Amino acid sequence: MYELRKVDKKFPGVHALKAIDFKIGRGEIVGLVGENGAGKSTLMKVIYGAYQPDGGDITIDGTKVRFQNPRQAMDHGIGMVFQEQSLITNLTVMENIFLGFEQQFVSFGVINWKAMSAAAKAQLAKVKLDIDPATITSSLSFAQRQLVELAKVLTLEERVDGDLVILLDEPTSVLAREEVELLFSLVRDLTSRASFIFVSHRMDEVLELSDRIYVMKDGEVVDVVGHDEADVDSIQHKMVGRDVDKEYYREQKQKPYQADAPPLVSFENVSAGTRYQNISFDLHPGEVLCLVGTEGSGREAILRTIFGLEAPSEGKVSLKGRVMSRFTAQNAVSLGVGYTPRERKVEGIVGGMNVYENMTLSQMRNYANRGGVLRISAEKDLAREWIDRLAIKTPDVYKDCGGLSGGNQQKVVLAKWRSGGSDIILLDHPTRGLDIGAKEDVYDMVREMSDDGVGIVLVADTLEEAIGLSHTIIVLKDGIAQKQFACEPGNKPSLFDLVHHMI
Repeated sequence: MYELRKVDKKFPGVHALKAIDFKIGRGEIVGLVGENGAGKSTLMKVIYGAYQPDGGDITIDGTKVRFQNPRQAMDHGIGMVFQEQSLITNLTVMENIFLGFEQQFVSFGVINWKAMSAAAKAQLAKVKLDIDPATITSSLSFAQRQLVELAKVLTLEERVDGDLVILLDEPTSVLAREEVELLFSLVRDLTSRASFIFVSHRMDEVLELSDRIYVMKDGEVVDVVGHDEADVDSIQHKMVGRDVDKEYYREQKQKPYQADAPPLVSFENVSAGTRYQNISFDLHPGEVLCLVGTEGSGREAILRTIFGLEAPSEGKVSLKGRVMSRFTAQNAVSLGVGYTPRERKVEGIVGGMNVYENMTLSQMRNYANRGGVLRISAEKDLAREWIDRLAIKTPDVYKDCGGLSGGNQQKVVLAKWRSGGSDIILLDHPTRGLDIGAKEDVYDMVREMSDDGVGIVLVADTLEEAIGLSHTIIVLKDGIAQKQFACEPGNKPSLFDLVHHMI
């Protein structure tokens, strides 16, 4: 139904796509995997019309097409569900679903909101989401917003004659397992009216959902694997060109933390409304403390309390022995707290600012003279040091941070805090959307920070990651701590141990 033949795309100094052959049949689910920088994002943007290829042909049902922009691709039935989500959160659900296509509801210059609501309800029914279309989007959970994204794309059914091709860009990256299963069930049901291209770094999910899998490396398709022949280890080897380190989570580098030292963070019977209740723990220098639980269990809210974004309703929070009474991010940063948030592009970096500006953003006082004028050369020197130290892939310090890959953006955020001397680091899904190599880089950084005496509070992307990286695990359920595990190398809890207390 849809095919790319010998498609090429070049940027200055980068040959992003090299003679790509790619095809998808009606009702087929095709997986697309590769490391960050392998060319997946570029290929998706070519399919979606955001980039125009420099060579090769694109055909739909045997007819050549050439999209100048995403609107033209949508007119041919090509839609995309974005990893970072494209919804405008201060608009209603129905306004988001029909954004750019409101004219169908306009009469004499006035929008018929009742008609738009009814039409939106019909789209939401396709994805089995029972919510009021007039709901403000920001009040929805991440999983609900993901389904609204899918409903938005499915409006193409009523606007185009042919079948749809829907691109799913890391749609499961922060979903709980039951939410992933719901999404997969919906995708399978929708294959009667659409084909799907599924991009993910979670190999088990790619194997579970896809009929065929395209493996990319360095801008080329290195293999196409059928569902029955697919194997995680062999696909990962093709992606990275080497065997994945068996000590994936660097457990052999885990050293005891400083249990006798005064705690860096202390919670004493702390509650925050309905988000979590009666939480107590100490975080010591060098300790990796992981908070485990399902979505909404209170993990993220605890991180945001430590960083001063959410004030507790009762209990005592201490940072480095100082009882906190004023909860602001500025106060937390002044006490050495750094935060890498889940929404990396929204809260972690400032898109439009370059690499060195992002790295020094939390420590501007250190780079201003008495007159308040910035010493830009010193900022650049710091950025170059950390680019080398963390092997950040960027052409120079002037590169717009929003244009870096997810893994390199994450490294910039970590460099921002570490270069400023933060010794309490809060990691909220730090490997979300990262490829194998970038994840290994983050795991190395976690071990190095631990060795330097940094206290780390982690909300991991997977239970395996939590077990592999942690000195201590606290399992949360409905905002209440259920169990605490010590995680010495060779004596770590099993997946069953954690799940048993999570659900």
